[in-house]
Amino acid sequence: MADENLARQNDEIEALASIYGTDFHTESAEHRTYSVEINEARLSSLLQVTMPSDYPAEAPPTYSLSAPWLKGLRRQELCGHLENIYLENTGESIVYLWVERIRQFMVEFGEEEEVQESQAQEVIAIQDTPKELAQEMDCPEIFSGEIISDRKSVFQPHLAAVHSQAQVGQVLKKLYENKKVANATHNMYAYRFLPDGSTHITQDCEDDGEDHAGGRMLHLLQGRS
Repeated sequence: MADENLARQNDEIEALASIYGTDFHTESAEHRTYSVEINEARLSSLLQVTMPSDYPAEAPPTYSLSAPWLKGLRRQELCGHLENIYLENTGESIVYLWVERIRQFMVEFGEEEEVQESQAQEVIAIQDTPKELAQEMDCPEIFSGEIISDRKSVFQPHLAAVHSQAQVGQVLKKLYENKKVANATHNMYAYRFLPDGSTHITQDCEDDGEDHAGGRMLHLLQGRS
């Protein structure tokens, strides 16, 4: 029986080498240990098997599976598939069946990952879209004054009625979409508003390198409240 098992093992090894080419490796001819690299669905696995003297007639090969992407319950699931293959093919050569079942599992796993990524992106899009639309709707109307030239400097005032910090951000974002504003040497601003449901005024200013310019603008707003 040992000679028959050895002959069948040699036939199987020759077949595996022919099928998998450079992905098939002899780890130890003495211990009859071999490995097959499996690359599928952007995943990689390495199945290593050792063929005992009573394989395939009476016992399965021992194996180890290196697959960094495979953990926990999913790993147990795949190992269960490999065990079932042996039980359903007792006495037969099974390494090829194992390799192809692992490959199939990798394809299924990759497809599940793609579906989950797609669903996650859809959820993000669904969550973000109403928020973005709301921000666009909340952007107050901006009124721009006449351009004023004073010596070598050019000024243009912009005014908007704001009622929240979000609206302040929307106004600034809208203004900076204008290339002339975005490229200006100094973009000083000030804001002041009473948030809904609050008795405390929110205010702030920005000098943008022009000493006290934002502060003076804020002082003007304070004098008009």
